[in-house]
Amino acid sequence: MAELILEPSYGLPRQAARPRWQNIDLVNRDGFGAGWFPPGEPAPAATYRRAVPFEADEGFPALAAAVSASCVLGAVRGASPGMPVEEAATAPFTNGGCLLSLNGHLSREKTAHLLEPGYVPESTCDAAVLATLLWQRLDGGQPLEFAVVGLLGDVAALDPNACLNMLATDGTQIVATTWGETLCYRTYDDGVLVASEPHDDELGWVAVPDRHVIVADALGVDVRPLQVGPVTLSDLPLAGDPVV
Repeated sequence: MAELILEPSYGLPRQAARPRWQNIDLVNRDGFGAGWFPPGEPAPAATYRRAVPFEADEGFPALAAAVSASCVLGAVRGASPGMPVEEAATAPFTNGGCLLSLNGHLSREKTAHLLEPGYVPESTCDAAVLATLLWQRLDGGQPLEFAVVGLLGDVAALDPNACLNMLATDGTQIVATTWGETLCYRTYDDGVLVASEPHDDELGWVAVPDRHVIVADALGVDVRPLQVGPVTLSDLPLAGDPVV
């Protein structure tokens, strides 16, 4: 985990203090977190979240150096005005089988009515509400990509000013959206890295256009325009379809 989060020349700690691509906030120092899937495990082994900047937590470097995983999600947070600064408001959020982070914002007032009985966000922050709305869809049996894209469409229809760069993973597939913020990816021989901005100045980073969805898994990387509004499962590409 340290190789992904701490060791790159412009890794998450530097991006949090001075992002180079980000459109909205200038800094993201209200918290950080990581979640990971050990090789062969069906659910996240753990999430580690703190409501402080990286340098204020002396224990994370040792933890990151000790953790090996098949999939890692790291996140930093810049709290929107009026949102609580607490660990429960810090990504990644999890339902036990999926991890979610949000680079953006949405209106709780316009979207909270979508919560079903029994689904209570762990924080009053907007990202926690969004996470709980995603858990509802996954619990209902929706595939990850279908759930993420459908949720984005519903939220955007209710809140046209929302910024919804979502990144979700179940450990075998990454689904990420661009809706108002930046995103890029880079492929390696043994995997793919999806990030808000490059963590170094090496070649190979591919920028994802706004209002697109990227799906990365063992078959490759697929990038295509987001279809919002009514979406059916038949709208999703079949396994083995050409990838971009």
